[in-house]
Amino acid sequence: MEELKIGLIKKCKREVKREELADKVGSGVLKVYSTPSMIAFMEYTSEECVNPLLEEGETTVGIAVDIKHIKATLVAKKVECISELIEIDGKKLKFKLTVSDEDGKIGIGNHTRFIVNSKEFMKKIKK
Repeated sequence: MEELKIGLIKKCKREVKREELADKVGSGVLKVYSTPSMIAFMEYTSEECVNPLLEEGETTVGIAVDIKHIKATLVAKKVECISELIEIDGKKLKFKLTVSDEDGKIGIGNHTRFIVNSKEFMKKIKK
């Protein structure tokens, strides 16, 4: 089985949906792919990069994002996110991200996730 290591890459593709537009998520008035939706896609892709390699009962949670949304994208455009694991510091994982649509790069940045035990994490926050 593959292990967590620097250089792991995950690519995810999807089509921009109406509910992901800035005017629908409250991040603006224009009918373009929203920054919060792009960030969620980046987090999802990073999670998918490593979650299959974690111990049973573990998952990752996002703890930091540092991104730039550099170009607008319309509904129904295809977008692809590439997440590369670039740093491992104990349970802290850092990813380099690029999001592109059919016309080129639309977002770049870094994202940090932390490995947690799902049950222990939920038990702790419910106290």
